[in-house]
Amino acid sequence: MKARFLIPLALFVVLVGFLAVGLQRDPREIPSPLIEKPAPAFNVQQLVLADKNFSPADMKGKVWMLNVWASWCVACKVEHPVLMDLKRRDIVPVIGLDYKDKRPDALKFLAQNGDPYDFSAMDVDGRVGIDWGVYGVPETFVIDQNGIIRYKHIGPVTAEALDKTILPIIEKLKSQ
Repeated sequence: MKARFLIPLALFVVLVGFLAVGLQRDPREIPSPLIEKPAPAFNVQQLVLADKNFSPADMKGKVWMLNVWASWCVACKVEHPVLMDLKRRDIVPVIGLDYKDKRPDALKFLAQNGDPYDFSAMDVDGRVGIDWGVYGVPETFVIDQNGIIRYKHIGPVTAEALDKTILPIIEKLKSQ
C-alpha cells in the first residue's frame, strides 16, 4: 500500500527538481550548436547595392560581426543606438542581415534611423537565418578571421553587453 503513494511522491520530487534547475538558468542563454564551428555559407544580395552579393567568405581574414535585424522588429529599434555608437567607434566591421523584410521598408528604416552597418545583406525568405540557427531578431554573431563563429548574442545588444562581453571577445580574437 505504501509503494502506491511513494511512486507519485517520487515523481513529484523529480519534477520539482527539474523545475528548480530550470529556474536557475538564464532564458537568454540558449546554447548554439554553431559556436566554435565554421559559419554557414550563403550568398545573397546586398540591401543597398542590389547588384552586389555578400558571402561570409568575403570576410575571410577579418574579425567581424553579423547582426540579424529587420525593420519590423521592435527590439532592433532598441539596440540600434548601440550599433550606431559601435560604428562611430570603428572597432569591427558589422554586417547586417536583413531578415524576412521588404527592401523598401528596410531602406526606409536605415534612412530614418541611420545605418550602423558596413552594409546589409537580404535574407528575404529566412533560409540564411535558419542555417545560422536564428531564433528571432535581433541576434548578433562574432566571427573570427578563419570564419569560425565564436559568440552568439540573442536579443538586443545593450551597451553593457557590448562593452563587457562582445568587445573583449573581439579584442582577444584580433590579437591572435
